[in-house]
Amino acid sequence: MAALLLVESGSTKTDWCVVSSKGSMKHLQTSGINPYLQTIEQITELLKSELPDRAAFSAVSKIIFYGAGASQPEQQNKLKHILADYFDISNTEVSCDMMAAARGLCGNQKGIVCILGTGSNSCFFDGEMIKDKHPSLGYIAGDEGSGNYMGKRVLQYYAYHTFDDELRQAFEYLFGSNVSKIILQLYGNPFPNRYLAGFVQLLKENRGHYMVENIIEDSLNDFFHFHLMKFRESWKLPIHFTGSVAYEFKDVIANLCHQYEMELGIIEKSPLERLVNYHRELL
Repeated sequence: MAALLLVESGSTKTDWCVVSSKGSMKHLQTSGINPYLQTIEQITELLKSELPDRAAFSAVSKIIFYGAGASQPEQQNKLKHILADYFDISNTEVSCDMMAAARGLCGNQKGIVCILGTGSNSCFFDGEMIKDKHPSLGYIAGDEGSGNYMGKRVLQYYAYHTFDDELRQAFEYLFGSNVSKIILQLYGNPFPNRYLAGFVQLLKENRGHYMVENIIEDSLNDFFHFHLMKFRESWKLPIHFTGSVAYEFKDVIANLCHQYEMELGIIEKSPLERLVNYHRELL
């Protein structure tokens, strides 16, 4: 029986799902794949090391890949060739992670769709296509409201002696006190966006502290200000969120939606389950 290999990837993790029309599914997880941050050789090596058993995909006749960094034709073609060569499957489609979120959260309905994970992004989805999408400037110049955006604030607050004693000690317990070592790791790390996002752990473990709440709310408010407020549909349609940061701080997102008189839609940690159901109905 032919099956579909559905892949949903962010910068941190990738979910691989073999889906059949009978309702069966096999689910595997690997490290994240981002064609902007990884070479062909690096992605191929990741597949070899983390998905070595290609026989597990013998029933697959088509691959649909949704991923961060896969919005441009150049990056999409790069991934198509890698996947087709590795799995020996020519029927391969590649789309951006926004399309995965849109189809998973909206189905065939209109809505505003937001990704808040390691990075951030947003779009207006008309039920079939992404009609309006803001450019993502990435972890250096953008990614407002994301894990790496918040992580940068945490690191700044510690290094610039802004934290009080309680948060300073909490930071040192989690990450150590050697700022020079942290800087070396940050700038020598092949995935600095993931490294910065790791500092969000301090925010998760210290909810209620006014400095923590300020960092979370200020970061998410920047996302609303620079992105959601630029869509005229934001006051007409439900606004859906997906990603680890959106799910972790959904209370703050709900408060901001109420404050700006926007309709809060679905908040899911991952669009995967809904995306699987979307594609299963098409098989």
